Amino acid sequence: MTTNIAGIISVVFFYVIILVVGIWAGRKKKTPGSDLEESEEVMLAGRNIGMFVGIFTMTATWVGGGYINGTAEAIYSNGIIWCQAPFGYAMSLVIGGLFFANKMREEGYVTMLDPFQDLFGSRMGGLLFIPALCGEVFWSAAILAALGATVSVIIDLDNNTSIIASACIALFYTLFGGLYSVAYTDVIQLFCIFVGLWLCIPFSITNSAVGSLALKDTDWIGSLNGRELGQYLDYGLLLVLGGIPWQVYFQRVLSSKSAFRAQLLSYVAAFGCIIMAIPPMIIGAVAKATAWNETAFPGPLPLDEAHTSLVLPMVLQYLTPAAVSFVGLGAVSAAVMSSSDSSILSAASMFARNIYKLIIRQNASEREIIWVMRAAIICVGILATAMALTVKSIYGLWYLSSDLVYVMLFPQLVCVVYFKKFCNTYGSLTAYITGFLLRSLGGEEIVGLPALIKYPFYDEERGEQLFPFRTLSMLLSLATLMTVSSVSKYLFESGHIPPQLDVFHCVVNIPEDILKVQEPQEGEMSVLNAHLAKTYQSEMNGRVNPALTLSSDEADLSDAPPKEFPPPYTRNAPSQNTTNF
Repeated sequence: MTTNIAGIISVVFFYVIILVVGIWAGRKKKTPGSDLEESEEVMLAGRNIGMFVGIFTMTATWVGGGYINGTAEAIYSNGIIWCQAPFGYAMSLVIGGLFFANKMREEGYVTMLDPFQDLFGSRMGGLLFIPALCGEVFWSAAILAALGATVSVIIDLDNNTSIIASACIALFYTLFGGLYSVAYTDVIQLFCIFVGLWLCIPFSITNSAVGSLALKDTDWIGSLNGRELGQYLDYGLLLVLGGIPWQVYFQRVLSSKSAFRAQLLSYVAAFGCIIMAIPPMIIGAVAKATAWNETAFPGPLPLDEAHTSLVLPMVLQYLTPAAVSFVGLGAVSAAVMSSSDSSILSAASMFARNIYKLIIRQNASEREIIWVMRAAIICVGILATAMALTVKSIYGLWYLSSDLVYVMLFPQLVCVVYFKKFCNTYGSLTAYITGFLLRSLGGEEIVGLPALIKYPFYDEERGEQLFPFRTLSMLLSLATLMTVSSVSKYLFESGHIPPQLDVFHCVVNIPEDILKVQEPQEGEMSVLNAHLAKTYQSEMNGRVNPALTLSSDEADLSDAPPKEFPPPYTRNAPSQNTTNF
């Protein structure tokens, strides 16, 4: 196999541009006025993302290598009816902006896990970190693996070389620039995706091997029979609702200058997702209309499963001139890097703040958190790269982790945003276990997980669940959280269960020191020094929400039980439930 030198030069040129922009953007960081500002500078770009850059980086939340490759594959394999990702992710941005972006940004949280730990405690937040981390890491690994396959098709470069090179570039500028670098490189990357793919379309359509795209000649619409309706709805809701509880999305929401702007960016990015899906949709239809035996394609005909996932790079390679295909390869590389850097930064931010800071070492300084986050960026990047190089069923792992995000995290997110008064750690932990078991026992053929629970309409021949069991599992998880929380609250408050058995300290057995910010105690659940008790910055009328800054000096705690006071939402001081599980 002869390596295409011209193709390598074009890819290297593109990578140099991305690297230069990433380093330049990283230097835009303001000089922090104090150590307390440094983590938000890196994690959230100082909450100062502009409208133009914000639109691009919010759109890049979902528009990645898997997005454009998967869209083309879906059109080729099953038609536009089954191409749900572009429309599902666009709707997830709309719903996220409508119901979650405003509330999360108003509270001034730093990561998606902050409200979970405020309500359920740091350790429960650590458990919820697991599916969130898996989703980000598996997603990064999947798109890096897709890039390796794409590069090998177009320029005959070794898979491993392209994966490692792309990961190193993304890691380098993310490591030193944080969200500034990720956001500004997203602008360049999305521009390259759009221009690169549209440039390839006229050349591919006019290739002599491509037949008519008319519906009577090429069925790129697809079909849906009644028996598959449940599965179809399940996948659709998974994309729409399961696309919300991701740190990679909320990192953009929380980096916005205001709650209104966070909503606006979500709506505009939803439109951007649809626009960015049009070129790969057309390319998928072109691939379906192509007589591949009339091209230089050496593989099996009809295309096997391994090649249907590569129809986009195959169209670029075999239906366009070499120079055009190199531009298209740059577009694919841009898509991969725009997603991988975001996921790596998101996972590292959650670990540094919600695991290291709130569980492992509460007294850590902001500068220490930054260095922990940088170490986490390297570790997450290495893990994703290693998986891309060695694990064959990465997409299967990502599908499964996406299901877990939908089943386990979405119900909890709904509760911490809208039903705080009706939820506690007992309900959260029970719902967490329930959601995990129901989804796992439903099986996943891609990763060899057998279906121990066979829901109605189970297809024995194909081993598929045709019933919308993911959505059922999510609803049961939500119902479990609310029910167990209400029952446990009633049993403790009515005296049916002694207060000392409130082992998670979230209903009646709330230690007095949790409410005494001025008197820190030793141990994991201690409250930090008073100068570290900086509140989340609420955007309500441009001021700190006074309801969120109730101090122990201002409150008379002797006349009312602790549970009747709102928790002091502090950046470093745990709230009243911090002694929870």
